[in-house]
Amino acid sequence: MEEQNRVLTGPVYRQILFFFFPILFGTFFQQLYNTADAVIVGQVLGTEALAAVGGTTGVLANFVVNLFVGIASGTTVVVAQHFGAGNYNGLRRAVHTSMALSFAGGAVLTVLGIALARGALALLGTPSDVIGPATVYLRIYFLGVIPSFVYNVGSGILRAVGDTKRPLYFLIIACLVNIVLDVLLVAVIRMGVAGAALATILSQLVSALLTLRALTHTTRVYRYIPADTRFDKNTLRAVLNVGIPAGFQSNLYSVSNMLIQSVVNSFGTSVVAAWTAYGKIDSFFWMVTAAYGVAVTTFAGQNYGARRFDRVRKGVRVTLAMDLVSAAAIGALFYTFAPQLLSIFSRDAAVIEVGTTMARFLPPLYFTYVTVEVLAGTVRGCGDAVMPTVLVALGVCVLRVAWVLIFVPSHRSLVMLFVSYPISWSLTSVLFVFYYLRFQKRQTLREQAARRAAEEKEASV
Repeated sequence: MEEQNRVLTGPVYRQILFFFFPILFGTFFQQLYNTADAVIVGQVLGTEALAAVGGTTGVLANFVVNLFVGIASGTTVVVAQHFGAGNYNGLRRAVHTSMALSFAGGAVLTVLGIALARGALALLGTPSDVIGPATVYLRIYFLGVIPSFVYNVGSGILRAVGDTKRPLYFLIIACLVNIVLDVLLVAVIRMGVAGAALATILSQLVSALLTLRALTHTTRVYRYIPADTRFDKNTLRAVLNVGIPAGFQSNLYSVSNMLIQSVVNSFGTSVVAAWTAYGKIDSFFWMVTAAYGVAVTTFAGQNYGARRFDRVRKGVRVTLAMDLVSAAAIGALFYTFAPQLLSIFSRDAAVIEVGTTMARFLPPLYFTYVTVEVLAGTVRGCGDAVMPTVLVALGVCVLRVAWVLIFVPSHRSLVMLFVSYPISWSLTSVLFVFYYLRFQKRQTLREQAARRAAEEKEASV
């Protein structure tokens, strides 16, 4: 109970950072799965192989991953709210229902991913010299969906009750396994992109097994008992009410990115490789801002469950300030050292030149997105996951798709394509500010009504 009391009563910035750093480092090591693939494949196998393990392949893999990461966030919110409220029976139901969902949902996604991989790559215009190895990589990658789903749901449970360290440790171990296997299977045994994919799924299996062991070998209230794995209808509804919109929100980015990826593909293999390399660098910012989003979601969930609305509001202000400072620092770093960072992934001069153009256009504008992540995470932690999805659909997906379809064909250039990002980020941030102010007003009225009811009850006694 020490973690719970600390989150409900300690200094807000410390509690945000208490969740933030393990989440950030965990996400960093999770991202290293694909980054290690890209570095080793790009340096050992060349530009075409680099485009095969990134580009469209990465977008499609992220589309599926976002779905169960979203569902895992539903687990985190429900468990955190039960934990904050002291409802331990509800917490146990949430644990076992979520684990059942990770196994069943992971199996379905595995079958669909393997069956549809090549068709999806072709639909998005993957270059002909890339589509073969990209299909191999993607089909093997989908064999690891169940372990990845189990890890994300299990780590969401652990973080919701204040255990932020063990998910990080498990990912560090898995990442090291992945790097060793990448070197062995790609550079030594020369299995090509298949070796990179196999290294990834075996390391995901390691993280899943370690997480399951942590959940089954504990005496605390969140213990997972495999024999009790089953769906509870009401709990499943609560998890999906948050998880499905959250996953759908993340995939709205993926849908628009798929369209952008199809346009990038039309510029040729070197541009696809540059976009892949830049994406690996760019992902660091998204790891940081996503970690703030998950941290404030968990913080808001526990405090909302304990009816500490004042701390929820203060958590928003503190997290916004920290995320803005981080965005400015990361943007400056990428702008300054773009060529050096890109050379980690490719020695091709054309790839580095195009990637540098990307890295000096988008990172200085990261600050326009920060509000979206923090406010969406806060209202989701309070149980409202539908409106964040609607706002992202309008501000990001619809606007970005319209821009690509209307303006890019008549002004065909990479810069015109990339302008869609800061425009959509800025508009979505404005929408979220207006919605959050309205959401906050409703919460204040509820708080005042609850206080009056308590006073009236006390007076009557």
